[in-house]
Amino acid sequence: MRLALGTTALLLAGLGTASAEAPKDPSGTWLTGDGRAKIRIDRCGPGQSLVCGKVVWLKVPTTEAGSPRTDLKNPDPKKRARPVIGLQLIEGLKPDEEKFSGELYNIEEGKTYQVSLERESAQELSVSGCLLKILCGSQTWTRVPDVNQQAAVVPPEAPAPKPAKPAAKAPKPE
Repeated sequence: MRLALGTTALLLAGLGTASAEAPKDPSGTWLTGDGRAKIRIDRCGPGQSLVCGKVVWLKVPTTEAGSPRTDLKNPDPKKRARPVIGLQLIEGLKPDEEKFSGELYNIEEGKTYQVSLERESAQELSVSGCLLKILCGSQTWTRVPDVNQQAAVVPPEAPAPKPAKPAAKAPKPE
C-alpha cells in the first residue's frame, strides 16, 4: 500500500543527506509533493542538532464555511480545534547517517509515521515514511522561498490623491 505522505500539511519537509558523517542541513521552506502545503523546517534541540517543522502555508487555508482549517482527525478530541497553519508536525528528528529520522504527524489521517528526510539536491528533499513498518511511501519536496519573505513583499502604494482646492467664495452682497 502507498502511504499518503504529501497531504495537506502533514508530512514535513525536512531533509538531510550529505556525507556519511552528517546529513545536510534541511532548514528552509518546502512545498509538499502534492503542492497543498508548505512546511518550514528549522534546526532545534540541544546544539541545534535536531530538526523540527511546522505548517506555514496551505493552498486551501479555510473550510467552505470560511473558517481556518483545523486538526479535525487528531485522535485527541481536545486537539481537534488546533489551526493547521502553525501546527508543529515534526519534533526532534535526529541525524541518522545521511538523513534525519524520527516521527512525523500526518494531519489528514491523524496518525504518526516513522520518517526519514534526505536531501537529494539543494532544491529537492526526499521524504520517506512508514506506518507500522509495513505501509510505506515516499515523496520529493521542493524548496520554495520562505513564507515570511513572501509576506514581507508589499506592493507599492499609489500616491494619495491631492485634496480638492476649496471653491472661491462669492462676495457677500451688501
